[in-house]
Amino acid sequence: MVKLATARESRMYGPRRVRNRWEYTNAGLYLFATVLLIGGLAAQFSDAGDSKSGLVVILIALGVTTVVNLHDLTAHVAGIDYRWSLMKYDLQLALVEFAVPCVHALGSILIFLGIGLLLVQEEKHHDFGFEQHALNLLIAGPALWMLGSVHDLCQYYERADGHVQILQKGVQIPFLLGSLLFLLGGILNTHGHFGLTQQGLKLLSKTWVWLGISGSLLFFIGGFINVTKVFKMQQMDGSRLEKLRGRAQEWLSRAREGQVPLILEDQRRRRIQAEEPTPYKDVLLSQP
Repeated sequence: MVKLATARESRMYGPRRVRNRWEYTNAGLYLFATVLLIGGLAAQFSDAGDSKSGLVVILIALGVTTVVNLHDLTAHVAGIDYRWSLMKYDLQLALVEFAVPCVHALGSILIFLGIGLLLVQEEKHHDFGFEQHALNLLIAGPALWMLGSVHDLCQYYERADGHVQILQKGVQIPFLLGSLLFLLGGILNTHGHFGLTQQGLKLLSKTWVWLGISGSLLFFIGGFINVTKVFKMQQMDGSRLEKLRGRAQEWLSRAREGQVPLILEDQRRRRIQAEEPTPYKDVLLSQP
C-alpha cells in the first residue's frame, strides 16, 4: 500500500539525524493510518450515524497514506538530486523507488474519491447518478495498490544482509495480500445482490467491509514490520547499504563533486579533435 523505507544509500530525508527522525515519523504515520482504516471499516457495522463517521475516518486514513507516499517519493528523488536522467542507468530506481510511491498515492486518491462520492450522496439524500463511478473507483484504487505491490516485490538487494531482506519481504508480502483483498472486495461489491438501486452507504456490502478489515490488518502487520526494518537499517553502516546500479552511482558522485561538466567538456574536445583534418598524418599513413 505504500513504498516506505528502502535500504538505498541514496534515500534523503535530510541530514543523518533529521533523516532518522523523518523515517520513524513516516513509518509511524503509516501505522497510525492503518489503525484509522481498521476503525473506520469496523464502524460500518454500526448505525447510520457511526457509519458516516467511519467513512470520514477512512478518508483521513487515505489522506495520511497519500501524504506518506508523496513524502517517500520526495525522499527518493531528493536522494539523486532530482536527476531524472539517472533512471535510464538503474531501472529499479524508476520502477520501484519512483513508480511505486506514485502508483500507491494515486490508488489512495481514487479510493478517497470513490468513498467521498458515496458520502456526499448519503449526506445530500439525492441520486446524482454516479453510483457506478464510485464503485469503479473502489476497484481501480486497489488495482493500483496491487500494481505497486508487484513492482515493489521486484526490488532486490545485493549488499543488505539476509535479516534486512527477510524484513523487506515481511513488509512487501502483507501489502500485496492486503491490496489483493481490497481488490477482491471492490469486485465483489459491484456484483452484490443490492445492485445499483441502492444509494450512499447501502452500496457498501458487508463482504467489502470484511475483506477491507482483513486487508487493513495485513497493512498493519506490514507497517509494524517496517518500523523494525527502519530501526535495523539505521544501525547499518554506509558500506552495507544499496548503491545505485549501472553507472548511476558514478554519475551521481561526479555530479556532486562538480566533475560532470569537466568530463563532458573533455569528451566534446576529444570528439572535435578527432573530426579535425590531419593532412600530415594522412600523408604518412598513405605512403607504402
